[in-house]
Amino acid sequence: MTERLFSYGTLRDEAVQHEIFGRSLEGRPEVLSGYRLKMVRILDEAFVASSGAEYHRTLEPTGRTSDQVEGTALSVTEEELALADAYEPAGYERVLVEVASGATAWVYLDTEG
Repeated sequence: MTERLFSYGTLRDEAVQHEIFGRSLEGRPEVLSGYRLKMVRILDEAFVASSGAEYHRTLEPTGRTSDQVEGTALSVTEEELALADAYEPAGYERVLVEVASGATAWVYLDTEG
């Protein structure tokens, strides 16, 4: 079964996809309303080492439809979702959202920031 994973960051990078999933993922442009981007400092040292950056983007819920984040809805399997769960830094949680097309997609949010 195929799931959608809304990515607004590193998971859109083909090199990262090959590292995590062993393949390039198919995806399409998508928009998530009611959120805005913000930068957070990642304390997960393993993630910082693998990503090469201490600061990463996360989503901040605003509830305002005028706030929108552009990203990509990636097609993944349930097994690949588990791999993505393992990849994301400590403090990030996968939640189900509705994107602009009306489809549902999983997205990772920083729940500690």
